[in-house]
Amino acid sequence: MNKENKLYWRKLDNSAKIFPISNGKKYSTVFRISCVLKEKIKKEILQKALQQTLEKYKSFKVRMKSGFFWYYLEENPKNPIVEEEIDYPCKYIDYRHNNNYLFKVTYFENKINIDIFHSLTDGNSGTVFFREIIYNYLELEHPELLNEEQRGLRKIEYNTEDSYIKNYDKKAKSNASGKKAYMLKGKRIKLGAISAIHEIIDLEDLKKETKKQEATITQYLTAVLIYSIYQENYKKANGKKPVKVCIPVNLKKYFPSKTMSNFFSYLTIEAELKKHDLNTFEKILNFVKEDFKKKLTEEEIMKTMSTNVKIGNNPFIKIVPLFIKKPLVRIGYTEIRKYTTTTYSNIGRIGIIGQYQDYIDYFLMLIAPEQVEKIKCSSCTYENKMVFTFTSNMKDNSIEKRFLEFLKEKGIKVKVESNGVLDDIS
Repeated sequence: MNKENKLYWRKLDNSAKIFPISNGKKYSTVFRISCVLKEKIKKEILQKALQQTLEKYKSFKVRMKSGFFWYYLEENPKNPIVEEEIDYPCKYIDYRHNNNYLFKVTYFENKINIDIFHSLTDGNSGTVFFREIIYNYLELEHPELLNEEQRGLRKIEYNTEDSYIKNYDKKAKSNASGKKAYMLKGKRIKLGAISAIHEIIDLEDLKKETKKQEATITQYLTAVLIYSIYQENYKKANGKKPVKVCIPVNLKKYFPSKTMSNFFSYLTIEAELKKHDLNTFEKILNFVKEDFKKKLTEEEIMKTMSTNVKIGNNPFIKIVPLFIKKPLVRIGYTEIRKYTTTTYSNIGRIGIIGQYQDYIDYFLMLIAPEQVEKIKCSSCTYENKMVFTFTSNMKDNSIEKRFLEFLKEKGIKVKVESNGVLDDIS
């Protein structure tokens, strides 16, 4: 085979290495971004839009292959599949039935979804790719939108480097707590169903309230989440362990990087509710603000990121064959999950240029719940709508309900939508 015909391939980035080893039907490591348009979706146009987007973002036109030590990515010669949505969100992607792609594009009525396996990219870069699909779809459906000036605004420079390896500090040491987290108590939904409840929040109302409390939006909603867990689950179960909320952090805000691969870290808010008598919302919010201040610094973020890179670069782990790594990593990863109660990922504002805005209602972000973290939370913002989403495999939706009631009590307008797996909470 001559050089021109060789398939493109690349190594998995430092974060991505763990996902295919721990991935499975019980823990899918898949996240979803959705766009709700103001018109019905046409399948054939969406298919063309996706194929156009892959010509620009070739780093997504890949399949996963198994090496001797690690998995890796190589060019996928097949076309992607677009289907009508028939399954629950964030489900395990079976590559064999998806033309080997690590993402899946679906639609339902006026909503376009992309489910992405985390080995491919993170939420922020996934949004960049998805947004281009939306732009291409709208241009194909509404040719009057197509002009060179707007296309010029969409040009971005990117690469697929492993920005972890480029930026980590070999000497940095993590201060992570060794305490296991409180696990949410309650029966699970049967048959692998996932409940998705979207609380569509008036952004201006929310900003007024957070300004009053001298808190950021992420701090405020993290506190509301912890308070709701305390009121509806922790107190009833007489919880003793800390409620720990894992919050992903976009590392591109702290380090120079244009990678489309994963480049995120996290901070963990650790609320010792019993020990520190955090039994009111005001106390919880003050605690969350202080914990953010301590942990959301370049020094602390570097420590967390570097610790994770050093684990992936451990010489012993490197030389262990993949067939031995898999069972060991799965056991270890299940154990690691016991150090988090829930995850809250806020990818922030999704910016859309020019006239394209006229065709879009709002965006959604969802992350897969699993055996240990039975509820996971995510949010994104478009124009004056912030959508806070609960994905859950629990039968009880009292945490979601309490969260909604709390915001309404504060005078914040909230509209609720769901996939109907659990009872209506509005």
